[in-house]
Amino acid sequence: MTVVALSRMVGVALAAAELLAAEGIDVEVVDPRWVSPFDWDTVEASLAKTNRLVVVHEAVQTCGFGAEVAARAAERGFWHLDGPVVRVAAPDCPKPSAPALEAAAIPDAQRIARGVRQALAGAAPDEKEPG
Repeated sequence: MTVVALSRMVGVALAAAELLAAEGIDVEVVDPRWVSPFDWDTVEASLAKTNRLVVVHEAVQTCGFGAEVAARAAERGFWHLDGPVVRVAAPDCPKPSAPALEAAAIPDAQRIARGVRQALAGAAPDEKEPG
């Protein structure tokens, strides 16, 4: 499973990878470091090995970083994909400032692990709740 995570979400994705390793699920976390220029070659090489993709970011899901990575994966790596790309992101609402609400909106290791399991099952993402 390839998980592309950006910025602060890299550490959270690595924590999710540890949780999933205990279940026997191998996760390769790709940290692109920056968005321009984006290292599509590394993402595509990982996708060629794993055939599944989860994209994690803390921005809202619609029109976010994950949407762009998913679109590029469909363009450049379509033949490698064995299922839909899963995006784990914040819900499409203004970012809360209260710590408890922020914790509910920003992806955590459990949500990322759930997204990986969903991608492995080949299930389409649930539209009611992001990743």
